[in-house]
Amino acid sequence: MKRTAISCALALGTIMTSAFTPAYAGSGPIKVVLAEEADLLEPCMATRSNIGRIIMENVSETLTELDVRSNKGVMPRLAEKWEQNADGSWRFHLRQGVKFSDGSGFDAKDVKHSFDRIMSDKNACESRRYFGGMKVTPSIVDDYTIDFKADPVQPILPLLMTLVTIVPEETPLEFIREPVGTGPYKLTNWTPGQQIVLSGRDDYWGTKPEVTQATYLFRADPAVRAAMVQAGEADLSPSISQLDATNPKTDFSYLDSETVYLRLDHNIAPLNDVRVRRALNLAIDRQAFLGTLVPESAVLATAIVPPTTLGWNKDVKVFPFDPDGAKKLLEQAKADGVKVDTPITVIARSANFPNVTEIMEAIQQQLQDVGFKVDLNFVEVAEHERYYSKPFAKDRGPQIVAAMHDNSKGDPSFSMFFKYASEGTQSGFSDPKVDDLIKRASAAVGDERANLWSELIAYLHDDVVADVLLFHMVGFARVSERLDFKPTIATNSMLQLSEIKIK
Repeated sequence: MKRTAISCALALGTIMTSAFTPAYAGSGPIKVVLAEEADLLEPCMATRSNIGRIIMENVSETLTELDVRSNKGVMPRLAEKWEQNADGSWRFHLRQGVKFSDGSGFDAKDVKHSFDRIMSDKNACESRRYFGGMKVTPSIVDDYTIDFKADPVQPILPLLMTLVTIVPEETPLEFIREPVGTGPYKLTNWTPGQQIVLSGRDDYWGTKPEVTQATYLFRADPAVRAAMVQAGEADLSPSISQLDATNPKTDFSYLDSETVYLRLDHNIAPLNDVRVRRALNLAIDRQAFLGTLVPESAVLATAIVPPTTLGWNKDVKVFPFDPDGAKKLLEQAKADGVKVDTPITVIARSANFPNVTEIMEAIQQQLQDVGFKVDLNFVEVAEHERYYSKPFAKDRGPQIVAAMHDNSKGDPSFSMFFKYASEGTQSGFSDPKVDDLIKRASAAVGDERANLWSELIAYLHDDVVADVLLFHMVGFARVSERLDFKPTIATNSMLQLSEIKIK
């Protein structure tokens, strides 16, 4: 994703109807093998990668979508066009003749209900976190026109709408098990622990994809996933390890939008001491992972967003590997009464990415080598979320949450509020300067927006020492020779079946 694509999309304001890529001659079913099973298929949770890569834009569509394959910026989906009103609100003109998979028609009432549902306190919709720090009010103009007014005004609201999955007006506020959407596929089978099947819809409003049916299988071991594609037991694995990516005809590397990091809880001692947080950063030999457990082409991280993001600060430097410096900081903190020998629990997500177990065990050892007492606990995705997001357990001890954060949208607003603002759902601290920078950057445009984000990136890394940032990842996928498909920066979080061609 090039920064210029975002800038261009924002500058245009009004985006017109998109063109569709001509179809190839082939068609048929495929099998996709993934690392993690979906614990839910709830549309408003599709911003979580293990759910989104199955249903986002396949079953559940959005008003707009970000074209990262051709760098065209924000493009139409269920909205045909949009413009900004004089008061700063945004008006969306909806596509007509669209039906949900249950046969009901699509109109502005469904859009308003979908947004209100995301913001409801009767559920825990993940996409709500991206609208933190603002109040957004939808109002219906007519059956196929709807306004969204944001306070403060949001210049990138059309980009934010790429995260709002549309469901029928009749959908309850509580989570559902079987999604009903306007997309080219519908859920036809979900056997937990075995498979999920999406089947093509004959009544889809858009161009009919070549993939007629997709069966999703789940295997935690990346070598097993690669072998399944090689043996013809599956057609695509969007995530294999670099070690297994040995066939240039089927294996592709791609710029990943995921950042691997350790989220620190500043509220609990000893992590509330900045010297301890610096010591954690100095204790880890990030460079040693490159070309071994982490792909050689991965980038060492200095921000929660990848280097392709608006406002990227090239002047922020990676913490050096300095175990002696880490030990000195811990000694200084201990002399001031900080209980640096308190056991700290690192919580990691099983099968989160290739070699996650080995990487976390190596980090545990490096932290122990400088004097930290560290326990390592692996959990499944649903339990991981309990530690990752608020409300945090009141009786918790010092915790570090190992995670990957995805931002393929090209703007830090999709990360900064919920990761770092005082009220952010995954924020481990409160800092008035951080809150102010996020508020001002979110409302700014052009160079001012980029400069404010750049200032925030430096402040979080150098002064707050908010997290232990590790790697901007590079992904590897194995694609059967019978398919025509190249992964993109969005592939790890969203795998559109309509982009897959069959030879």
